Amino acid sequence: MKNSPDASGSEKHSEAKVQESRVVTEEEWLEKWRTKNIGFHVEEGHPLADLGHHVIGVEISESALKEFFTEQNLPFSEEAVSQIPGAKLFKSTSGNISLYCCSIYDLTSTVTGKVDGIWDRGALVAVNPSERERYAQLILSLMNQKCHCLLVTCLYDPNKHKGPPFYVSDSEVKSLFGKHCDIKYLEKRDTLSERHKKWGLDSFWEVIYLLMLK
Repeated sequence: MKNSPDASGSEKHSEAKVQESRVVTEEEWLEKWRTKNIGFHVEEGHPLADLGHHVIGVEISESALKEFFTEQNLPFSEEAVSQIPGAKLFKSTSGNISLYCCSIYDLTSTVTGKVDGIWDRGALVAVNPSERERYAQLILSLMNQKCHCLLVTCLYDPNKHKGPPFYVSDSEVKSLFGKHCDIKYLEKRDTLSERHKKWGLDSFWEVIYLLMLK
C-alpha cells in the first residue's frame, strides 16, 4: 500500500497480541451509555442526511437512538423489524434517517439493501478483535460495486491501553479487506487528547483509508 502508515515508521506494533483475547460484552456497551462514558459522541449527527442522502445506522442501545432524535429535534417513528426478531427501527419522519436497534451482525443486506457509501468512524476499532473477520465480511456484503467506504483506525501502544478503541494495524486492514478491495491510505492524524493521556498513552494516531471493491 503506497504511503501507508508503515512507510512512516509510526506503526511499531505489527501484531497487537496483548488485545487479541479482549472481549467487551453487550452489557459493558450499554453501561457506557448509561454512565455517559462515550468519548465518541458528537453534537452534529446528520450532515449527510441534511444533504439529501438516506442514512442508515445501527446501535445496540435503544436509549442512545432515542437520545439522538431528541438532541437533534427530529420527530421520529418506531417500528419492529420483521427480519430481525426483537429489533426496532427508529426512523425520522422525513424518511431519510433509519437507525436500527440490534446487533450490527444482524443488519444484513437483506434488511438494508446494498449501500453506496459507508463511514466507519469507530466501528472496526470497537468490535472485539476476535470478531473482526466477521465484521469485515458484513461490511463487504453491504457494499455495492461502486460503494466508497471510509475507514478510520487508530494506532497507539496496545501494551498501555487494553481498548476499546482497539489498536488496528495497517497489515490488519490489508488482511481483512485486501482480497476484495482496493485500499487507499488517505491520512494519518495526531489526535492525542487529555482523555488518551489518562489511559496512559503518549501518542494516539487516527488513520483514514478509502476502500472500494475491486
